[in-house]
Amino acid sequence: MARMIHSMIRVRDEAASIAFYDTAFGLKVADRLVFDTFTLIYLSNDEQTFELELTVNHDRTRPYDLGDGYGHLAVSVADVDAEHARLAAAGLSPLAVKDMSCGTRFVGRYFFITDPDGYRIEVLQRGAPGRFV
Repeated sequence: MARMIHSMIRVRDEAASIAFYDTAFGLKVADRLVFDTFTLIYLSNDEQTFELELTVNHDRTRPYDLGDGYGHLAVSVADVDAEHARLAAAGLSPLAVKDMSCGTRFVGRYFFITDPDGYRIEVLQRGAPGRFV
């Protein structure tokens, strides 16, 4: 069976992206590979083996067009309300916490936050009822 190991996004400002993902999710640089025209930065933390790969194209000066096909990354946290308050206090401007239901079934609580390049990250309450691990 295949095992997912990373997801990649393209970013313009390496320092701003590393600072955002560290502040928001405790992701630290696990590896950094510098090539002639681009740099790959792998971010992770002690809670998982899955990594976020940031690709920095050295000649990129304009924002990336995220288009209408990009969905979002998702993370789970132990306390979505406390995490929302922490991110707001850090000046990262999370959107409002919302409840998610499917018909009459309550699924969970979540909010979105946007990184410096416009990528949306969904922050979900960990555990029952939605069982987001």
